[in-house]
Amino acid sequence: MPRPLRVTVLILAATALTGCGSSTAARQQQSPQSAGVRPCPTQAQWQHSQPTTPPTGYQGTPANTPEAEELSQAVGAQGRSAFVDVWGSLITDYPVGRVALCVTDLTRGRALAAAAKKADPKIDLNRLDLYRCRYSRQTLDGAIRRISALGPTVLGFPLYTYSPVTDASGIQVVSTAQGAASQALHDRLARAAGDGIPVALEQGESAVPA
Repeated sequence: MPRPLRVTVLILAATALTGCGSSTAARQQQSPQSAGVRPCPTQAQWQHSQPTTPPTGYQGTPANTPEAEELSQAVGAQGRSAFVDVWGSLITDYPVGRVALCVTDLTRGRALAAAAKKADPKIDLNRLDLYRCRYSRQTLDGAIRRISALGPTVLGFPLYTYSPVTDASGIQVVSTAQGAASQALHDRLARAAGDGIPVALEQGESAVPA
């Protein structure tokens, strides 16, 4: 009778050790956290919805956390090269210590993260969150080139700056108050952008002093 009892105890102990090893391996494995089908955060979300702020750098200037900055640099390098067809936007310290990567395809986004980890093993992919965006940066840059080809003035309105919207959902063009209110200007820029890419006109000033 004592012998079967000893065998049972040994089996239980072996099972416990095996389970412990699996748990440790799972903790060591790194992978980006998918935000499901949640859209890329808008500028208002990442600027005004943070419960805390990044650490303060030189002379009180806000700085990114080192962990998020390192991760952002590695991921951005891949997004601007081998994965330019899916990379849309990258937000460092959203929230603090984490990086939001916006891509048009989540599967390719995970491949991007893996490539970044291979290129820089020091980064922590557990700090990376994947979001879905509407357009890639490559697509939006193409639309900006078509708009800028119209010239610095369109329909009598100056065009000061062109840039992708933060959540990679379209293009933002800065003009005068009159230009921003012009439906004709909006429609002309939208036709130039093509592919149904949304164009938002904003009132602003020239980046270059007159």
